[in-house]
Amino acid sequence: MTSAEPAAAAETAIDLRAEYESSGAKEVLEELERDLIGLEPVKKRIRETAALLLVERARGRLGLAHQTPTLHMSFTGNPGTGKTTVAMKMADLLHRLGYVRKGHLVTVTRDDLVGQYIGHTAPKTKEILKKAMGGVLFIDEAYYLYRPENERDYGQEAIEILLQVMENQRDDLVVILAGYADRMERFFESNPGFRSRIAHHIDFPDYSDDELFRIAGHILAEQNYGLTPAAEAALKDYIRERRKQPHFANARSIRNALDRARLRQANRLFESAEGPLDAAALSAIDEADIRASRVFRGGLAADRGGEGTGDGSGAS
Repeated sequence: MTSAEPAAAAETAIDLRAEYESSGAKEVLEELERDLIGLEPVKKRIRETAALLLVERARGRLGLAHQTPTLHMSFTGNPGTGKTTVAMKMADLLHRLGYVRKGHLVTVTRDDLVGQYIGHTAPKTKEILKKAMGGVLFIDEAYYLYRPENERDYGQEAIEILLQVMENQRDDLVVILAGYADRMERFFESNPGFRSRIAHHIDFPDYSDDELFRIAGHILAEQNYGLTPAAEAALKDYIRERRKQPHFANARSIRNALDRARLRQANRLFESAEGPLDAAALSAIDEADIRASRVFRGGLAADRGGEGTGDGSGAS
């Protein structure tokens, strides 16, 4: 008679630091720190959430009483403050720690969820939820789901379906609601079911002028462009003036401004170049490319038609 193989010993202790590294959570948080300038309060909250998830996972493996934390979130802040980017990192973090199956992010607005006639909303909402299952559903400008001034609005139907799924399938879907802080507060007051299901409220501060300048440098470096010293001074002036004018959208406005500067640089080079141009000339944004913006002429207030919905696209 052969002796039976000994049973595997149950875990009696877990090294959280080793778990942090082996799970990939460390990699995600390092990416967040490296890729996002500023946003220190946001990064701190994400690190705290990661610690909670690691501890809860460890408690489960040791047989301790535990429950999956409520992971639905609210991201509040002005446009261009990194909410969508952080949502992508959060989806990756949750996947690596085993709290969602796939780790993908599905980004939607009211139009993706709410139909325009009777019987249209439920299938639209359910189709989006089906796509998002196993990952994170990010609802931008979530307060537009609720329009009490319109008696024939179908947003309430979408809200009821969302609330049901957020409660009954929270082990397979995380929902992040995003938008302006004051409007989100009114939305939660009108829809207490959402407030009771949201465990993490994270506020995204506006970037400082210095942070926006550093973001600009990061964007340009990714595209193999650079600023001349005179252009650096002009961009700092641009940031200071742009912040005072309508529809300012933080990093989004800066990215749009740089796109316009590249367009002006290309036209300047094409019209003035005589002979071959080297890589340095093709990569340098000069002062004139920045100061040609109508921001310096006070023209935004009279030119709002190109502003869109706050992304600063017509401001440059």
